[in-house]
Amino acid sequence: MKVKCSKCSNEQNIFSKAATDVKCLVCESTLAKSTGGNSKIKADIVKKLK
Repeated sequence: MKVKCSKCSNEQNIFSKAATDVKCLVCESTLAKSTGGNSKIKADIVKKLK
Protein backbone atom coordinates (compact mmCIF):
# COMPACT_ATOMS: atom_id res chain seq x y z
CA MET A 1 0.00 0.00 0.00
CA LYS A 2 1.03 3.60 -0.48
CA VAL A 3 1.13 5.60 2.76
CA LYS A 4 1.85 9.22 3.62
CA CYS A 5 3.99 10.18 6.60
CA SER A 6 2.11 12.40 9.05
CA LYS A 7 5.25 14.38 9.95
CA CYS A 8 6.94 15.16 6.62
CA SER A 9 4.24 14.19 4.04
CA ASN A 10 6.59 11.77 2.28
CA GLU A 11 4.75 9.06 0.34
CA GLN A 12 6.20 5.57 0.10
CA ASN A 13 5.10 2.00 -0.60
CA ILE A 14 5.03 -0.51 2.25
CA PHE A 15 3.84 -4.09 2.72
CA SER A 16 0.75 -4.69 4.84
CA LYS A 17 2.43 -7.72 6.48
CA ALA A 18 5.87 -6.32 7.26
CA ALA A 19 8.17 -8.53 9.37
CA THR A 20 9.93 -5.53 10.95
CA ASP A 21 8.95 -1.97 11.83
CA VAL A 22 8.81 0.31 8.78
CA LYS A 23 10.29 3.80 9.08
CA CYS A 24 9.96 6.85 6.85
CA LEU A 25 12.91 7.20 4.48
CA VAL A 26 13.04 10.99 5.02
CA CYS A 27 12.38 11.70 8.72
CA GLU A 28 12.66 8.15 10.13
CA SER A 29 9.34 8.24 12.01
CA THR A 30 7.55 4.89 12.33
CA LEU A 31 4.99 4.23 9.57
CA ALA A 32 4.04 0.66 10.54
CA LYS A 33 4.66 -1.61 13.54
CA SER A 34 5.12 -5.34 13.11
CA THR A 35 2.58 -7.43 15.01
CA GLY A 36 3.33 -10.91 13.69
CA GLY A 37 0.46 -10.77 11.20
CA ASN A 38 -0.89 -7.66 9.57
CA SER A 39 1.12 -4.57 10.50
CA LYS A 40 -0.40 -1.78 12.55
CA ILE A 41 -0.33 1.19 10.16
CA LYS A 42 0.46 4.50 11.88
CA ALA A 43 0.53 6.62 8.70
CA ASP A 44 -2.27 7.80 6.43
CA ILE A 45 -3.16 5.26 3.73
CA VAL A 46 -3.19 6.98 0.33
CA LYS A 47 -3.85 4.00 -1.92
CA LYS A 48 -4.08 0.22 -1.66
CA LEU A 49 -1.95 -1.32 -4.41
CA LYS A 50 -2.59 -4.71 -5.97
